[in-house]
Amino acid sequence: MAKQKFYTVWKGRNTGVFSDWDTCKEQISGFEGAQYKSFESLEAANQAFKENYWANTSKSKTSKSKSANTTTNFEKKSIAVDAACSGNPGDMEYRGVYVKTGEEIFHQGVYKEATNNIGEFLAIVHGLALLKKKNSSLPLYSDSVTALAWLKAKKCKTKLERTSINNSLFERIEAAEKWLQENSYTTKVMKWKTEVWGEIPADFGRK
Repeated sequence: MAKQKFYTVWKGRNTGVFSDWDTCKEQISGFEGAQYKSFESLEAANQAFKENYWANTSKSKTSKSKSANTTTNFEKKSIAVDAACSGNPGDMEYRGVYVKTGEEIFHQGVYKEATNNIGEFLAIVHGLALLKKKNSSLPLYSDSVTALAWLKAKKCKTKLERTSINNSLFERIEAAEKWLQENSYTTKVMKWKTEVWGEIPADFGRK
């Protein structure tokens, strides 16, 4: 039996601590700039609510960050992207946030019969297109090795089969690949070091 988790919502339709994901999702789904995260215990969730979103999403999971020098610190003035998928394949969504404040910049989904890797790839391309459109010099972080490799290849190398249910997803994939083929960009795309910095700020908090 899966261990129960608790969900803290700092910014949503209603804020507070919720004991199940479905209730939490009602507060943040489609809510612009939603801020939330999951915790292993009620005590931890309540304590987090007394603090703030950023303080709880930037904490390192290891002690490495305490001894890290400035060359290993992440850039707070940046964009972080991430995806979440319930099942494989399953319902997928992705988003991008401004690292310094945790503000949600974009949020797409839910896409049916999708995978997390596809979401990670689409999130990166979405972020790149947005930054280029705004003529922004902010760097972009992703924690997905697979999606970063697909970005380099300018191709979403998924083995997922196209169906009538996920056809719109594949249309978005094709649009993303087309954008990469037709556009150049100067955005610095970097791997988020989860083992040092903790979960990426764009994480959906469902782990």
